Amino acid sequence: MIHKVQQGGTKLKKEVCWFSGGVSSFIAAYLRRDTIDEIFYIDIADQHPDTLRFLYDCEKALGKEIKILRSSKYESVNDVIGKRRFINSPYGALCTSELKKKVRQEWEQQQAGEMVYVWGYDSSENHRADRLVETMPEYEHIFPLIDELLSKEDVHGMLQRLGIKRPKMYEMGYRNNNCIGCVKGGMGYWNKIRIDFPAVFAERARLEREIGASCIKGVYLDELEPNRGRIEDEVMEECGIMCEIAYMSIGV
Repeated sequence: MIHKVQQGGTKLKKEVCWFSGGVSSFIAAYLRRDTIDEIFYIDIADQHPDTLRFLYDCEKALGKEIKILRSSKYESVNDVIGKRRFINSPYGALCTSELKKKVRQEWEQQQAGEMVYVWGYDSSENHRADRLVETMPEYEHIFPLIDELLSKEDVHGMLQRLGIKRPKMYEMGYRNNNCIGCVKGGMGYWNKIRIDFPAVFAERARLEREIGASCIKGVYLDELEPNRGRIEDEVMEECGIMCEIAYMSIGV
């Protein structure tokens, strides 16, 4: 039983799920729906509007509210880039740190008592789960998908059986439900954004030139040839805790 009595008291540890807006984190929450105390989603203006539809559908299936948190300092990815004059590095994207990590940390600072966190890593991500446990030893962590040996394909199949439509970004051929125009995307990803969301592509290209830095190492978006890259061959993690951990490792 993961809930334990705190030493010197009778209050149980609070079980909290961090819902990313993606399929895996929802299925993790669904598997723990009888024991989870609270579910949180950190909203960013750059998310596809269909993400909130998905969130409300997930709430109905869970029979629990998914509480929405937002940054009080920044409105969007472009807001972070413009004010901080930085896009990303080999260690991750600063927008994740500012728009997600710090929002979570602010919430944590207001909490009393111990907590158990529920995450949506699948059966192929044991190494990432191990790294998370090492980096955040102050909390207990539960990985329902790993415990049940569930793959990404499995969780998408479970979602279909539950009768919930996937977020629009998946249906459009993206591998995750990150912000539209994720700064961690490769050439194939950005060429798909160029087609699907031309205004986002154009604004990010403009901002790159303004601050003198690019999303793709060595290539500005306005120089990217339309036939470069294959999104099918590119690996891009779901934006969330792993980006945070990268920044923790360098003290950002």
